[in-house]
Amino acid sequence: MRIPRLYLHQTINSGDTITLDDNTANHSVRVLRLKENAPVILFNGEGGEFEATIETIKKEVTVKVGRFIDINRESPLRIHLVQGISRGERMDYTIQKAVELGITEITPVITDRCVVKLTAERAQKRLDHWQGVMISACEQSGRTQIPQLNPIQKLDDWMDQPRRIPGLVLYHKANKTLSDITRPEGDITLLIGPEGGLDEAEIKHAVNKGFTEIQLGPRVLRTETAALTVLSAIQTMWGDLG
Repeated sequence: MRIPRLYLHQTINSGDTITLDDNTANHSVRVLRLKENAPVILFNGEGGEFEATIETIKKEVTVKVGRFIDINRESPLRIHLVQGISRGERMDYTIQKAVELGITEITPVITDRCVVKLTAERAQKRLDHWQGVMISACEQSGRTQIPQLNPIQKLDDWMDQPRRIPGLVLYHKANKTLSDITRPEGDITLLIGPEGGLDEAEIKHAVNKGFTEIQLGPRVLRTETAALTVLSAIQTMWGDLG
């Protein structure tokens, strides 16, 4: 039986007894249905993980921390996904699968074709929600580091900031595929539009900033399918997917 993994946003040391926060405790008892003496794995995003055991389940849930396991399941690639914001579950799915596929950094951007309109308050709630999606994906996939989630910003503003190049932008009319280009040196930046894709002006802006247009084949993919497909292809060609 697979041992559940729990993310704790705090320092963890072997031998400690830790009281779980309310959300983690509720998830452990009500969702995972863990009992006293049940084994768990703890991690805090700083690398590696800890064996642990549920010690008490009363008003509070405590865990006894065991030995540290120095393990690394992170991708050898550093991939920054710049993703046009899509609606509800589509964006959740994109972020979840991107984390499972080893993404290092995610920047949600507002593009001309974004149908999602966010006030400052709603934007922060979305970021908090996406952070939870990322943590859950790390717990499930065995990752020991939490990818960086950047603030929501307009695509043009993001484009005009200094950044490492090269980058890749998905465009269904592009003449090149991944197999036509060599592996970029250093970090890989990947730009994907929302529902409806990026418009011609945004593609031109990206190209002017040094991005290379690529397409994924003869069929037009949904935004969440495009992200999953290109990340899988990149990890297969240059990363750690066999």
